Amino acid sequence: MCAAISILTTIGIIWSLLVPTIEFFQAVPITDFLFGTEWSPLFADPEFGVLPLVAGTLIITGIACLVAIPLGLASAIYLSEYANPRTRKTIKPILEILAGIPTVILGFFALEFVTQVVLQTIWPQTEVFNALSAGLVMGIMIVPTIASLSEDAMSAVPAGLREGAYALGSTKRQVATKVVVRAALSGIIAAFVLGVSRAIGETMIVAIAAGLQPALSLNVLDGMQTMTSFIAAAGSGDQPTGSIGYKTIFAVGSLLFVMTFIMNAISIRLVRKYREVYE
Repeated sequence: MCAAISILTTIGIIWSLLVPTIEFFQAVPITDFLFGTEWSPLFADPEFGVLPLVAGTLIITGIACLVAIPLGLASAIYLSEYANPRTRKTIKPILEILAGIPTVILGFFALEFVTQVVLQTIWPQTEVFNALSAGLVMGIMIVPTIASLSEDAMSAVPAGLREGAYALGSTKRQVATKVVVRAALSGIIAAFVLGVSRAIGETMIVAIAAGLQPALSLNVLDGMQTMTSFIAAAGSGDQPTGSIGYKTIFAVGSLLFVMTFIMNAISIRLVRKYREVYE
């Protein structure tokens, strides 16, 4: 029953995106959309090159991953292998509470504190809206997801593997990194993918902290716009239903759907490849 509901929901999502997207590409060449470097679909002289949005999405998500994956994995290893039961019972609920902070609050934290207090102190040329603050705070946002799920995967590793490694003279660090992490690798990969998927789909943090100016740039101290923030901004605007400007929402949404689908498909293959079965 649940599987049928999931399949029907997915079909409904694809159908709702597909029809307006096809109509959009009947008016705009797909090559101009995918490879154009100027994005101003709502202006009087519109440009439909989506590369600035894709670049902004990937750069901010990349910054978030550089923050979240090392911190999340280190937290999971500590909770699973080093922390005593009392410490684990204290820290893990704190991580889960952090995961429940509304993203709009995290967005203003990035704008008011990370940018104005931290980044502009270190680099005075930092713009008020910038990709770095959004990526850093987004990374903090997904740390609890990666840490909690990775710790669950490590805790599920049979104690016999640890005991066997200790019997062979391994140190605690060697057991944690070379035995437990490898045995739980499929679950850790799944945690990474879930965290990255949440980062790619995040809207409020990037809309508040990174700004709404699409720019094809590698300078993380400048403002950027992501695909999700464009969808939110354009969807709340006054574009007439059925106009080309309105249909850009569905075209960008379809591209985002394809990107996340490919990423999830790759992750499923990796999870299956590294899955360990214990009796």
